[in-house]
Amino acid sequence: MSAETSRQEPAHAFAVRGLTKVYGEGAVAVHALRGVDLDLFEGEITVLVGPSGSGKSTLLNIIGGLDVPSAGQGLFRDREITAFDERALTRFRRDHIGFVFQFYNLIPSLTARENVELITEIARDPMPAPDALALVGLGERLDHFPAQLSGGEQQRVAVARAIAKRPDVMLCDEPTGALDSETGIYVLEALETVNHELATTIALITHNAAIADMADRVIALADGRIAEIRENPRRRPARELRW
Repeated sequence: MSAETSRQEPAHAFAVRGLTKVYGEGAVAVHALRGVDLDLFEGEITVLVGPSGSGKSTLLNIIGGLDVPSAGQGLFRDREITAFDERALTRFRRDHIGFVFQFYNLIPSLTARENVELITEIARDPMPAPDALALVGLGERLDHFPAQLSGGEQQRVAVARAIAKRPDVMLCDEPTGALDSETGIYVLEALETVNHELATTIALITHNAAIADMADRVIALADGRIAEIRENPRRRPARELRW
């Protein structure tokens, strides 16, 4: 049997079918998602692009268990998360998902180590906070407060906080949106390291088209629908990106 015929398809992390989300009713109803079908695969980096209002954040919030759809089905490893009640969704988020947002949401009165330890106290199998911070290149900054860190360093603390509970999936919504190019690249390199060393599946929203080059696949959304899905023949290292 040839290598080509024996190659296995990657396992699904998420499969969503007919995902629809409507906010409000009647004439003021906003259709954020309009019947989205999408697969996210284990161990991949997927970048979601599209204009504001295209449905990117809504899609990530639903697959991450922060929101529920108006219609449609979402599966995580064959478990129907869109049928979960609030308690099951809370457990799903705690055990499987790490979130990174545009704003760092660090507690100013806590050190980098203490900000990460907030997560390790509730995780099933946490990574020690110093190990998580070392993984994102902040092993020497454990006892610095957020005010003593640059914006990029604060965002890397946020990444470390997310990975400290060893999530299966990291969902990142504009993690470099408030950063300049050089600083943002440090954050993207931290995510690359997590993907490479821990095989963490990553889905990342960005308005920055250059970041799409570091992905295995790029999903373009427009008006609540999937407009295009393309595979990159080669993932470009974050260090090579420029914007």
